Amino acid sequence: MRPAGRLEARRINLSSLVATWEAQLVILIVVAMAISSYLSPHFLDVENLLNTTSNFMEKGIMALPMAFVIISGSIDLSVASNLGMSAIIMASLFKAGMPMGLAVLIGLAVGALGGIVNGLLIGKARLPALVATLGTYALYRGISFSILGDQTIKAFPESFEYLGQDTVPGTPVPVQLVLFVVLAVIFGLLLHRTSFGRYVYAIGQNETACRFSGVAVDRIKVVVFTLSGLMAALAGVVLASRFGSVRADIGLGFELDVITAVVLGGVDIAGGSGSMIGVVLALFLLGIVRFGMSLLNIRGQVQAIVVGILLVLAILLPQLVRRLQRRRAALSAAGQG
Repeated sequence: MRPAGRLEARRINLSSLVATWEAQLVILIVVAMAISSYLSPHFLDVENLLNTTSNFMEKGIMALPMAFVIISGSIDLSVASNLGMSAIIMASLFKAGMPMGLAVLIGLAVGALGGIVNGLLIGKARLPALVATLGTYALYRGISFSILGDQTIKAFPESFEYLGQDTVPGTPVPVQLVLFVVLAVIFGLLLHRTSFGRYVYAIGQNETACRFSGVAVDRIKVVVFTLSGLMAALAGVVLASRFGSVRADIGLGFELDVITAVVLGGVDIAGGSGSMIGVVLALFLLGIVRFGMSLLNIRGQVQAIVVGILLVLAILLPQLVRRLQRRRAALSAAGQG
């Protein structure tokens, strides 16, 4: 290939790379950091940036399996309620005298059971995911309030609080961040490098065809929702460790940020496409935006409005792009005809 041809090929490859959603998320992260650092001199402090990751690692832990849920064509509105229920049962068992380690394991099992219930309702009973998880959203949160009411459970062992409050020895890196990175690698490999991940994509693209092809659709959906429930419980453990206490409203409203991170990360809300790296990048973009707004003393209500707008745009823009592409294809076909 002549030098001019190689240069043109590089330009094409570069333009294709920049056109990917993940690359655009990286650009948005850089822009958000530049704006935040301009508006606040405290933003670019490395320790501050690392510390602020602790504020959204629980959401990140729940976003990883949520990507599987949405790619498969479903949705899980109950994750935050499952987080609360699992954390409250764990804390209540500890308060009753159970060893902390065993209470944590039971809390994780409760979260997984909550996910199994969702999976059975959606995969076996064939209920719409929106309806089923909206019901369990209310059910799990109702269980939380019926157990704890307006009480608070605290005074956990110091060893338990290490997970949510400490850093890796000798570094400013939070333990939560390390846990999230490990989980992100595991879930990324599961989604992109295994037959299970390929089936998840296939179900999201055409569930009916998968059923006729002999794919165990119902079983895969149960597994996906079980993972979602298990990670919600793990997020509850981490959140309880970070706060050092548990209340009935713990994690209330987290589902909005979790779903926003997944959809903003390029996962199609209709299912069938998306990547784990996109979800991780979107999570950090949301975290950076929230941190920047916090430094500017912007109220939580306004931050929620910004997250809501991002969610709407993340759903709307891909649909507009697809419509534009179909229109261009139709005009091109008409021109050739």
